[in-house]
Amino acid sequence: MSFILDRETPPLREDETGAIRVGNSRVLLEVVIRAFQDGASPESIVQRYSTLSLSDVYSTIGYYLRHQNAVEAYLNHREQLAESVQQRLSNVKPDLSVIRSRLLKLQP
Repeated sequence: MSFILDRETPPLREDETGAIRVGNSRVLLEVVIRAFQDGASPESIVQRYSTLSLSDVYSTIGYYLRHQNAVEAYLNHREQLAESVQQRLSNVKPDLSVIRSRLLKLQP
């Protein structure tokens, strides 16, 4: 009996926004990796995100461990994007106290 080794691609896909998702779920790569880095087991990650399969989580963690530099670069890029979006939102968000005072002035 012979054993055939197949090369498997990681269960990762890039969505239309450029975010990397795990398996057929909408769960982001950074969610799985950060949970793993925080000490979560693959089983507990699957319990938190029921759309993930255990095999996809193990494969994703394995891919991360083999390609840490590339994955960390991606994660850092995603964090910078998030900070940029947060900054833009805080610049656009109106001061709610001003709006509240204007509304209070309109009341009889």
